[in-house]
Amino acid sequence: MSRIPFVKYHDTGNDFILLDQREKTWLTPTAEEEIRTMCTRHFGIGADGLIILRPHAEADFEMLYFNADGRPGSMCGNGGRCAAAHAYRLGWVGETCLFQGPDGVHRAHIREGGAWVDLKMGDVDAIEQGEDYFFLDTGSPHHVVFLERLDGLDVVAAGRAIRNSRRYVREGTNVNFVAPADAGIQLATYERGVEDETLSCGTGVTASALAYALRAPGRGRSPLKVEARGGTLEVRFRREGLAFRDVWLSGPAQAVFEGHWTTRSY
Repeated sequence: MSRIPFVKYHDTGNDFILLDQREKTWLTPTAEEEIRTMCTRHFGIGADGLIILRPHAEADFEMLYFNADGRPGSMCGNGGRCAAAHAYRLGWVGETCLFQGPDGVHRAHIREGGAWVDLKMGDVDAIEQGEDYFFLDTGSPHHVVFLERLDGLDVVAAGRAIRNSRRYVREGTNVNFVAPADAGIQLATYERGVEDETLSCGTGVTASALAYALRAPGRGRSPLKVEARGGTLEVRFRREGLAFRDVWLSGPAQAVFEGHWTTRSY
């Protein structure tokens, strides 16, 4: 039996279990069942994903991300900002850090004592524009649909239908539904790996903002406010034709509680 210390974080309602593995390996990347159990709401700690922080030879730390289904995930923007805030809380990094994520190295600026984090996302070289959608990869794949309003939308049913369509059923995709807002855009997200709606999604917020910049260049200017279900984030970027550079995702990161998870296998 093992007792695993953890800290629970959330960022605009997108919640994560964080493990500090600087000195001890509490979970290995193959612990799919254990991670899934820990993330299960009502029966476990409950989270949209689990993040392991461990040393890295060429960066301040490495972030390993796992979806709520226990499987390794692609880049998580909100999770990356929580990871940076937690590394700062541990005294592992200062107000600026570099960390290795699933999609490469990211820079983060930690402000307000760790309560606010600016995260540099990867450049986006191309965005696919379909008749009624946009598709792009901001560290994770995103299918973006624009609507006049989100009221009355069954996000789970609509998102699941697209995620399991012939094009995406094998690899999966996140699905974002976007509508205009007074100060930017609002969105609702269906996340693969969670297979449900989440209150926020950092790579989805980023993808939706960049798609909006192409769809409505007069309004979709940097910095752009994005209202997720769980709160507001900001995306900054520099557009070069159909490509985007200097993409930053900014918002809060909050430690909620900490404890120990008791397990019989790890």
